[in-house]
Amino acid sequence: MTRSIRVFLLIEASSFAAAALVHFGVLTHGYEHQAAGTAESVIAFALLLGLALSWSPLASTRALGLAAQAFALFGTLIGVFTIAIGVGPRTLPDIAYHIAIVAVLVAGLIVAARAPVAGSGQRAYS
Repeated sequence: MTRSIRVFLLIEASSFAAAALVHFGVLTHGYEHQAAGTAESVIAFALLLGLALSWSPLASTRALGLAAQAFALFGTLIGVFTIAIGVGPRTLPDIAYHIAIVAVLVAGLIVAARAPVAGSGQRAYS
């Protein structure tokens, strides 16, 4: 399970970093939005921090996975809300990205939630 949690964190962080680069106009033009790029950068950083700390013997990969992905999901839902009220970017790629990343974050949270709790005597690696 530890490996699965780390894979989710890496994929999610990479996805948010790419989205930020799009909104900053680095990867493509026409979708620039500073506020969205900043929010996605913060979320990418939080996911990368969770991933990096998952190798620490002082932290539980399960707990880090839950915390980082819950933070990312919360931030993403704020993004969905801003799209809904017309404040955030409302392009088809933005809407599609938010739908997809919410699904990935929920799946990652389910994987992390099902992982054995550290010290429970269950095997923590998959």
